[in-house]
Amino acid sequence: MSDKIVKSDSQWREQLTEEQFSVTRHAATEPPFSGVYVDHHDQGIYKCVCCHQPLFSSDDKFDSGCGWPSFSAQIEQGAVTHHADYSHGMDRTEVRCRHCDAHLGHIFDDGPAPTGLRYCINSVALDFDGEK
Repeated sequence: MSDKIVKSDSQWREQLTEEQFSVTRHAATEPPFSGVYVDHHDQGIYKCVCCHQPLFSSDDKFDSGCGWPSFSAQIEQGAVTHHADYSHGMDRTEVRCRHCDAHLGHIFDDGPAPTGLRYCINSVALDFDGEK
């Protein structure tokens, strides 16, 4: 992975929509079942909306019924980082882009085999690059 991207809030605001900024830079959550990628089934790569680094493959996407795009694995080890999150009175693990530290969503241990993981990711934190 290349060097980390660091920008000011004003630089991020110029690049992102208000919702993207709120989710990726301030760990907000889009409403369930509202994101463009919840029911998205095209083949390709899901990238970070902030820095365009590849994060997840459509090969690992599954319908978890949770209201957000769900993936059973990251595209490659180290693409995302995991952080303890005790906000809102919960004990969960936050997922962030390793390259730009964008908040993406959370990871849970109730996913399908073989990983048993469910990366629950906000659609607005992602860009999709479909296979040509």
